[in-house]
Amino acid sequence: MRKPHKVVVVSQHYPPDHSTTAAIMAAIAERVAQDAEVVVVSGMPGSAREPRPGRPTVVEIRNWLPDKAALIKRALAETLFTCRIFVALWTRLKRGDVALTVTAPFVLPYAVAVAARLKGAKSALILHDLFPDVLVMAGLLKPASLVARTMRAINGLMFRALSAVIVIGRDSEKLLLRYQGMTPDKIRFIPNWTTLVPGVRPVDPDNPFRKAIGARFVVGLSGNLGFTHDPDIVFDAARLLRGDADIHFLLSGWGMGFDRLREMQSADRLANVTLVDRVAGADLDALLSSADVWLIPYRKNVAGVSVPSRFYNLLAAGRPVILISEPEAEAALTVKENALGWVVAPGKPDQLADAIRQASRPQDTAMAERAVAAARTFSPERALGSYAALVAELLCGRDVERTA
Repeated sequence: MRKPHKVVVVSQHYPPDHSTTAAIMAAIAERVAQDAEVVVVSGMPGSAREPRPGRPTVVEIRNWLPDKAALIKRALAETLFTCRIFVALWTRLKRGDVALTVTAPFVLPYAVAVAARLKGAKSALILHDLFPDVLVMAGLLKPASLVARTMRAINGLMFRALSAVIVIGRDSEKLLLRYQGMTPDKIRFIPNWTTLVPGVRPVDPDNPFRKAIGARFVVGLSGNLGFTHDPDIVFDAARLLRGDADIHFLLSGWGMGFDRLREMQSADRLANVTLVDRVAGADLDALLSSADVWLIPYRKNVAGVSVPSRFYNLLAAGRPVILISEPEAEAALTVKENALGWVVAPGKPDQLADAIRQASRPQDTAMAERAVAAARTFSPERALGSYAALVAELLCGRDVERTA
């Protein structure tokens, strides 16, 4: 039997968009729709979907999507989109409903929290990135700047208004609790999940991404490289290792960080580096099976600010990882707790090169099995079931109970 109230999922990104955020929000909406009425308010062209039993209805809001590098245009577009979302929620939310959103764009949660509070609805935020901390980490804002202080003040009001905050990393809780409007009972830890079936993939010399590389050991990098990532440390390590014919870097992705890698490779033309454009979803398994070890390069102060979604698929492929981050970051904790690879301090290319050399030597053969075992704990069934349980609590009007 359907609940009398509905769930409104708000996301700028939704299929047919191929981003990770779109896939996550679609999976959550589909799962929650098994138990409750779900309306998705999307900013992605072509996403609209008519009502069907047991499936979410998708309402498309007009949205302008400039290139990510056009920061001023992007800021204007995201502000306009957020205003349209507020109007859409004002007309659709009813008392007792639940609004669920995500931190992309970063101004979106403010509008959702305010609209829900004014309409007597519950609200929940999936915290993928914590602002302004992400911008401070990237060097775009000073920690004590007027903009950063203003954003933190607004965050405090937002956290006070929210009914629940879903964190995808355990390291986020400490930063959240610095806000007076945030309390431990509002926090729910639900990590992201694998999209690949966990299983050890053998290293195949005929792999389409590997067969043109003559080196014995391939170091991979894949995914979006944004504000929180450091492409320079990867390229600097490749420079340090260019005399080692056994080691080759296979770098695939998109975003401003990948553009930076292209610039550096165009200037240096390192023979031990191969750049590959973003691969289609159908080719992801082959790509992740092509390397012997995978890199995740974060800047300093990543702990609590951002968690790499790609991390779980690397484990699902049965590959060790070299994570560049502080040791208290969520992914670093998982690596250390399960002996899945190496953690390197940010900004230390010499240490990264040493870790790669160590990884290229014969290693613990059980590491691949441990990676797959860890990946199985990050299953979509487990995560989506947790989302459904949280929404059910909010729809019933109960406060969120703290879980381990």
